[in-house]
Amino acid sequence: MHIRYPETGICGLSCRLCPSYHTDGPSRCGGCKTESRMGAGCPFITCALKKKGVEFCRDCGENETCDRWKKHREAGKRADSFKCYQTLEDDIAFVQRNGIEAFEEIQKKRERLLKEMLKEFNEGRSKSYFCIAATVLEIPELEGALARAKNDAGGLDMKGKARALHAILDQVATRKNYCLKLRK
Repeated sequence: MHIRYPETGICGLSCRLCPSYHTDGPSRCGGCKTESRMGAGCPFITCALKKKGVEFCRDCGENETCDRWKKHREAGKRADSFKCYQTLEDDIAFVQRNGIEAFEEIQKKRERLLKEMLKEFNEGRSKSYFCIAATVLEIPELEGALARAKNDAGGLDMKGKARALHAILDQVATRKNYCLKLRK
């Protein structure tokens, strides 16, 4: 089977905004549908890719009646794993309305902003936080927060820069009622 979108998870999550995707070294994950992940015990890989030959759960003829995908989506409304699930339902609905290509373009913009946060503001402890922010905030909010942080953080060391961006993102989150931590 030819995989066209390795950075978009079978279940609907964006791999581009996952902390494991932005790890250096052998533990880096290149996406849910890359060769290194195919051997993982993910039930969606086994079912969709290996058994049914579809790249996404939503493309399966049984997607509306699939208990596994339904439970995954329901759980994603309440909690996260190592990756933020807060936008899973909205992302699936977006793809169904607009197509995977439009979704990929948005995720590439989010990833570009995330990479900028990681490069310029990560003191070594903020990767997961920035991944969640890149997932949850709207793109203009992310762009505005980065621009403001760059302006406010001039001359600060990396810890100071990280604190500055955290404070700005926290302000946006408070104002918009976003959750910028993994929900357990």
